[in-house]
Amino acid sequence: MDPIIRLENISFSYKINEKTSVSVLKDVSFSIFPGEYVAIIGHNGSGKSTLSKHFNGILTPGSGDVWVHGLNTKETSNKREIRKAVGMVFQHPDNQIVATIVEEDVAFGLENIGVPREEMKKRVDEALDVVKMSEFRNRPPHHLSGGQKQRIAIAGVIAMQPDAIVFDEATSMLDSFGRKEVLQVMRKMNDMGMTIVTVTHRMSEAAEANRIIVIEDGQIVMDDSPREIFKHKQKLEELQLDVPAVSQMAEIIHNQLSESFSKNLIQEDELIKEIKRFKKAKLKEVR
Repeated sequence: MDPIIRLENISFSYKINEKTSVSVLKDVSFSIFPGEYVAIIGHNGSGKSTLSKHFNGILTPGSGDVWVHGLNTKETSNKREIRKAVGMVFQHPDNQIVATIVEEDVAFGLENIGVPREEMKKRVDEALDVVKMSEFRNRPPHHLSGGQKQRIAIAGVIAMQPDAIVFDEATSMLDSFGRKEVLQVMRKMNDMGMTIVTVTHRMSEAAEANRIIVIEDGQIVMDDSPREIFKHKQKLEELQLDVPAVSQMAEIIHNQLSESFSKNLIQEDELIKEIKRFKKAKLKEVR
């Protein structure tokens, strides 16, 4: 299977002035394949957001190459096709909302690329349905909550029918309810076959992914499944990262209450299931 996004030995520096630049990415290589759900984590300043902006050519590497479906992001003539293939959702939904009515905003990108009216209507309807915002189609976006605005921003990207969507700290400005709304949409899209890449500092969100890439000082230091990544608690602490609260709670119960209680848990539903199993086992012992 060919990757959607392939990075080959990329390095990138921000130029401060004519004589000074700051190195952010250093010889980074990896690929992202169709259907993956990838989380990129790292502490503030590690380079994760800069990395994500290379995935559809917002930034181009100083050295090395980024390929999207075999198209090099350095080639200006490839930008349109690359950005049709890889959509982006950013921190602030207000920065991506341009129209005064929800359905017009979702249709905005389609109008720019000349999608026929009937096809446009179909895509807008489908995108709003995916993010569960159909009933708000005639509302002004500025009347919506933060989570609802972000779902509208996501709908606008979905309507473009990309092969992958990159979420760059897309839940960082939302409350817990808004984050839950957006995470549900991300999981639903991945279940439908969409490739998802999320840049996040929240370990509970990273645990939702199928693969985690850990970046430190502009380099990839870990790349594995969430369950394997979160086994390395000491290593993560050294990288100024943590494990999900669920993992911390499971370990406390394992260490202080019973070693029969599994400590290798990363998601809330796993913890609930294990608590039920443990309670049932204890009741049997009493009887």
